[in-house]
Amino acid sequence: MATGAPSRVSTSLNPSVLLSKVPEVTVLFWVTKVLTTGMGETASDFLVRRIDPFVAVGLGAVAFVVAMALQLRARRYVPWTYWLAVSMVSVFGTMAADVVHIALGVPYVVSTVVFAVVLAAVFVVWYRTEGTLSIHSIRTRRRELFYWLTVLTTFALGTAAGDLTASTMHLGYFASGVLFAVVIAVPAVAHWRLRLNAITAFWFAYIVTRPLGASFADWLGVPPSRRGLDLGTGPVTLTLALVIAVLVGYLTVTHSDTPQEDVLTP
Repeated sequence: MATGAPSRVSTSLNPSVLLSKVPEVTVLFWVTKVLTTGMGETASDFLVRRIDPFVAVGLGAVAFVVAMALQLRARRYVPWTYWLAVSMVSVFGTMAADVVHIALGVPYVVSTVVFAVVLAAVFVVWYRTEGTLSIHSIRTRRRELFYWLTVLTTFALGTAAGDLTASTMHLGYFASGVLFAVVIAVPAVAHWRLRLNAITAFWFAYIVTRPLGASFADWLGVPPSRRGLDLGTGPVTLTLALVIAVLVGYLTVTHSDTPQEDVLTP
């Protein structure tokens, strides 16, 4: 799925302009993204049930801050720092959404609407400030911060939406996963058949990857009483983390998702 024309601002002319900090959008981008969403969901569930929930959320926050610091310090796109940041956003974003429901008692339908409004506000401010929402434009520190704020909000929204369909609407995790698998095809078809704006199509699909991956991961990990396969959230988390590590290793070696205009940049 195309995401708009890449920016070609020379970093040698403006030291405040960064090399691209995000990968090319390829099939492996979407595969890895979905896996991180599933891993974040089961990792969060595993941690809050095995240790004190407040400690778990605190550890998630620390891991999130460390991962973001590494990503923000990088000069260009580096697969392991980028996907570590996405993974920690997944874990912490899940915890944040769960805290709103479990600790504060906010219904999933309310939290879904609230997170959707917050995401819309982030998009509006980002666009009015920068004039674009294209991920190919992430070449300044301010745009990078807007990007990661958007990513964090999409994870919180996706978590709430996935729990809304699985629990409140009583679809169960497998049916929810199937539902979101159908929904994620909508922007691709709309972009191909109806000429939907590429940036709009990208962010629509990006949001849906969260409940898609999380629903199937929950289905694998939770017990039959919750309509799952009972493989365990710990084993599912470990398996997904290992697959993600293999994919990131492949991307690091092959540079297959490195922004093409930056490949030859010293």
